[in-house]
Amino acid sequence: MYVVTGGAGFIGSVIVAALNRKATDDIVVSDWLTSDERWRNLSKRILADIVPPQNLLASLTACGKSVKAVIHMGAISETTATDGDLVWERNFKATLDLWSWCTRHEVPFIYASSAATYGDGALGFDDDNSLEALSRLRPLNLYGWSKHAFDLRAVTLAERGMRPPQWVGLKFFNVFGPNEYHKGHMQSVVAKTYPDVATGRPVCLFKSHRPDFVDGGQLRDFVWVEDVVNAIIWLVDNPKVSGIFNIGTGKARSFCDLATATFRAAGREPSIEYIEMPEHLRDKYQYYTQAQMSRLRQAGYTAQFTSLEDAITRYVTHFLAADDRFV
Repeated sequence: MYVVTGGAGFIGSVIVAALNRKATDDIVVSDWLTSDERWRNLSKRILADIVPPQNLLASLTACGKSVKAVIHMGAISETTATDGDLVWERNFKATLDLWSWCTRHEVPFIYASSAATYGDGALGFDDDNSLEALSRLRPLNLYGWSKHAFDLRAVTLAERGMRPPQWVGLKFFNVFGPNEYHKGHMQSVVAKTYPDVATGRPVCLFKSHRPDFVDGGQLRDFVWVEDVVNAIIWLVDNPKVSGIFNIGTGKARSFCDLATATFRAAGREPSIEYIEMPEHLRDKYQYYTQAQMSRLRQAGYTAQFTSLEDAITRYVTHFLAADDRFV
């Protein structure tokens, strides 16, 4: 049995789909379905159960040794979150409870960290697992700090031998792709702008407030969700690999590139306008992210990552413009 927390969400539901493709149907999803129609992310899936997060530890204990791995994607992922107590409870304490359960029951544990732990990127994006390197990072927002705090705790516990047989933290960069539609303003730029692109309206991107970046030239490591999930499934299949790893393409691209590729995929000429960045974001905005991918490669992962243009073409033609947009 596999347990996927946040399994009705974006990355979590694509993980469930990948496990189903491996002929695995003994999957327990832990999530709140709420009223935002995220249930549609699971509408094609074969599941053993859906368990509310508050009941998960009791369900895990009842399942006992039948649990093959816990893949923990559940979290408050909004970079603009402001409720510190809630973020700490959901992103740190709940993750620590699962780590402790997996340690006691000798079950592999894979959890979502974030590239937001790197802050403004001044120290680079090297996924060095040493406490010395991790301790230097300064996240820019509450969400990034909560993920960083757990990374520090995970490495500390692992060094003391208080860890699951396999433990993996994944620093996701800018993931995009199908099943993100319930995320509202936290959807990727591709998903948010596609309705404008499809009808020929201009796409609005932020102006730059730094002289070394042109408007729309802010850079991100955009990574296709199926590439992310392929890496996760590889880690599940290679339980001797542990540690914190970046998950990106290793190649930064601009928001202008992203918008242009979306127009091209929709068969339209690019039309981009630039708007002022809200003042409350300016001192917390990352102008550049690019994953250093050498650690995952050194661990043995050899699959290639989809180019930005190819990924956006697939997203637009097979999902955003299709009658059935779900994996």
